[in-house]
Amino acid sequence: MPLRGLQVNKNKKKKLVQVLGPVENLESYVKADWWKEIFNANYLRTDGDVVNDPAITTTEIETFLSLTGIVKEDVILDLCCGQGRHTFEMAGRGFKNLHGLDRSHYLISRAKIKNRDQHRAITFREGDARALPYEVDFFDSVMIMGNSFGYFESLHDDVRVLREVSRVLKPGGKLLLDITDGSYMRRSYEPRSWEWIDRDYFVCRERSLSEDGRRLVSREVITHVKKGVVADQFYAERLYTQESITELLMQAGFRDIEIHQNLEPDSKRNQDLGMMAKRMIITSSIRKDWTPKKAKKKTRKTIAVLMGDPGLDDMVKPGAIFSDNDHHTINELKNALSGISEYNFIYKNHHGKMLQELVREKERYTFVFNLCDEGFNNQASKELHVPAILEILGIPYTGGTPQCLAFCYDKSLVRGIAKELDLPVPEAFTIRPEDLNFFDLPIHFPVIVKPNLGDSSFGITRESVCDTVEDLEQVIGMLREKIGHEQNILVEEFLTGKDLSVGIIGNMPDNYTVLPIIEEDYSSLPDELPRICGYEAKWDPDSPYWKIQSVPAELPEETSRFLVASCLKMFARLQCRDYARFDWRLDRNGTPRLLEVNPNPGWCWDGHLARMCAMAGLSYRDMLNEIIKSGEKRIFGTT
Repeated sequence: MPLRGLQVNKNKKKKLVQVLGPVENLESYVKADWWKEIFNANYLRTDGDVVNDPAITTTEIETFLSLTGIVKEDVILDLCCGQGRHTFEMAGRGFKNLHGLDRSHYLISRAKIKNRDQHRAITFREGDARALPYEVDFFDSVMIMGNSFGYFESLHDDVRVLREVSRVLKPGGKLLLDITDGSYMRRSYEPRSWEWIDRDYFVCRERSLSEDGRRLVSREVITHVKKGVVADQFYAERLYTQESITELLMQAGFRDIEIHQNLEPDSKRNQDLGMMAKRMIITSSIRKDWTPKKAKKKTRKTIAVLMGDPGLDDMVKPGAIFSDNDHHTINELKNALSGISEYNFIYKNHHGKMLQELVREKERYTFVFNLCDEGFNNQASKELHVPAILEILGIPYTGGTPQCLAFCYDKSLVRGIAKELDLPVPEAFTIRPEDLNFFDLPIHFPVIVKPNLGDSSFGITRESVCDTVEDLEQVIGMLREKIGHEQNILVEEFLTGKDLSVGIIGNMPDNYTVLPIIEEDYSSLPDELPRICGYEAKWDPDSPYWKIQSVPAELPEETSRFLVASCLKMFARLQCRDYARFDWRLDRNGTPRLLEVNPNPGWCWDGHLARMCAMAGLSYRDMLNEIIKSGEKRIFGTT
């Protein structure tokens, strides 16, 4: 199978920003959900003269506290908190029970990192202000600061926000609202302006009133002096007058409404403040009775645990059978689950009877703990069939959906989705079944050869790493014999940097935990063996690869942050649920590159996920319980 070696230009194409040029009607370009994407690094640049100025934040908090009379023991929500500038200021003043919520994943991630670095005890969550993830009668005070109200296209959604605030406030609880003075802005806005943000960036703005005159529509074109235009974005904010906001608050049940002096921040750039230029400060309190608490019935929930079938062949396992080690792993699982007293577990591993039993007994189960990563009838290609059956029967379950499992089973699809999100992957190419005699080699040696479909490292051994054309020809032939001639084969550049894994338990947008990042320690391997964690490391106790250890990853802070942010993007995009593992490898320059995503990763007591949990202080039983609890909360809401 001769190969034609070709060199390709590996320089990445610059992602172009669509710039519209002059437009006649700004309002027609505003997306209904513009607020989902606009609050990112560019926002912190363009509005940094206010939102990144500690002196302005200090002045605002001193003003707010003097008007509300809240005390340090109060439970306080900073709603639409952004990167948490007001929350951190209050924490520095001794407030103990602080919560922050915002829709922007970027800003909340920054807040969480700062919270951790400063050893604060603030609870930050990502979420929608129209459906707050808090219990009724929970907060003493809610603050909506920095002109963070009035973003929705519909006035009805603003009412929903206020009603949610009313729900989570205790009777008599206080609301502080800091929003732009709509009357002033309607008559004083700048139709066009531009300013330097710093030495590298400048922003041009256009503004106009909406057709009904109730919103101010803005356009920002942000330009870098060397890179060109980096953003051309449109947004619209509702202009409330004293009368209209008072009416809205009363409609939501608020009373004792007072409108105080205007806020006029002093920008160090002394330029266009836009909607932040002059803001009203409004205080009010909610009039309502305490919500009667429903008595919770303590009943033991029944969970069906779906697993592989020990009575059937499994071509992924050595000898195609369940070994003593497999049975030991299953016993460790059962022992761990037996210690979770809240649930009664029923194990289902007879695939020949599974469908009939699920149909007959489905009313008995609270939900299913799906651990059948072997696939239906122990066929890896049918792993998605198990959740598909549960979907058809209407039985809720943990873990990935059929679509999610289908995506992640195909390594090329995962690579494509990663590229769509601007996440780096190794250079690679695919050998198709019809490529029998010739194909191009657009990447340099060494390379690693993998089945494009599959998991559990099936088909990936020490021989998979190739340094020459002859090695590559031989490995491709061997792999075709193992997986069949009808499947695609993936040939990737072999990366020589750290071998990393990132684990997540929970669900987006804010009910998740990122476990400690681990790396594989290959120091026990003989020098001549390639550094990979393949089939032998997972299935062959006699192999030198069996001695590979997982250790806490030693990484630069910026690399860790990038890995976590990237994994969360993939978790959301692939619609992973409850838990997932992401495998990465650093290239020789230290750049992380995504290898694959495991939406239902190995659940065994000594697997990668369990090792990450151990480093986080969680036992094997704790890990299983966290996955179950995450699934239960996603399915049924607050547990």
